[in-house]
Amino acid sequence: MLRPLQLARVRCALFAPPHEPSRRSRHVEAALPYADPVRDPESVVAGLLAYAGTQPEKPVLYPANDAVILLASRARERLGTAFRLPLAAPDLVEDLLHKDRFAERAERAGLPVPASRRLRVDGGPPPSDLDLRYPLVLKPVVRGKPWRHEHSDAKALLAADARELASRWAQLAAGAEVLVQEAIPGPESRIESYHAYVDADGRIAGEFTGRKIRTYPERFGESTAVEITDEADVARVGRDVLERLGLRGVAKCDFKRAPDGSLALLEINPRFNLWHFPGALAGVNLPALAHAAATGERRDAATPPRARPGVRWCDPLVDPLAARAAGLGLGRWARWMAGCEAKSGFAWDDPLPLLDRTFGRGVGPQLRRISRRIADR
Repeated sequence: MLRPLQLARVRCALFAPPHEPSRRSRHVEAALPYADPVRDPESVVAGLLAYAGTQPEKPVLYPANDAVILLASRARERLGTAFRLPLAAPDLVEDLLHKDRFAERAERAGLPVPASRRLRVDGGPPPSDLDLRYPLVLKPVVRGKPWRHEHSDAKALLAADARELASRWAQLAAGAEVLVQEAIPGPESRIESYHAYVDADGRIAGEFTGRKIRTYPERFGESTAVEITDEADVARVGRDVLERLGLRGVAKCDFKRAPDGSLALLEINPRFNLWHFPGALAGVNLPALAHAAATGERRDAATPPRARPGVRWCDPLVDPLAARAAGLGLGRWARWMAGCEAKSGFAWDDPLPLLDRTFGRGVGPQLRRISRRIADR
């Protein structure tokens, strides 16, 4: 988020955990005191309001993870007195970030989502009358809440048949609420995405499409390499999805391309994310467009700018692991990485975040997450 805003010459303050390497960036004018947005939301709101009170005009608030966007949406009346908030409508934020509500809303809107059922784990075997086709994906209804016996960062579990479903079901914590969904065949590299900022009048101020190159772990992992694309069908379906929902603000629609070429909608994230850095380098700076809309700046372009396909982003610390798992040697990966226009946490004129992440405290939490993901498998 800092890089596209810095490219647009927008001054930035950062609210992030103490171990976050971006706090060491030279583009951060102020690193705000941190409190956990889930455990202590009142302290977060108070800290944000205190900072905004020192500014000559209302800053724009950019939520970049689920916990912060939920907090900002639920406290929007208080925060709106001091901040400009490029947020989707309150009910839509809640629906998109809770998988069961998203499934229900998507069905009502006629969106192309896989069939699913919401279930509660009661300590017994899984229901035998699911009426869903294998393979199945199991996901927590609310991201971030404990949903397995052991602590885990796994985003989902896959069951290829009834026997594996019973095995996976036994791993779930009693009382956990899960969404069981028909899986779309194919690797994570078949996940494509549509990104847009929709202004208050419902016009698309900017948009682009992209695809995942690698994730780590390979299945249900986090993106380690992505690429800006120019896929007309992804853009067309993405626009239709946002129009049917009446969404305003920023959005990322994740699709998976089925073997027949059709697109299945997996989720929609109404927040800012890592894609906005390569998108900005490709010519579509969604955070800057959001800032212009929020502050009333004039937009010169009568039509949305078009992104240049082929711009790539990678995580130089984690992507080597993903490349190795995919059979790509270190030398070939290094040459590929050198050609990436965007690298997570790295810029020649701003080296401290990557140094901190590599040698300081920042790398620890990420490595712990990765090790837990590997243990899940």
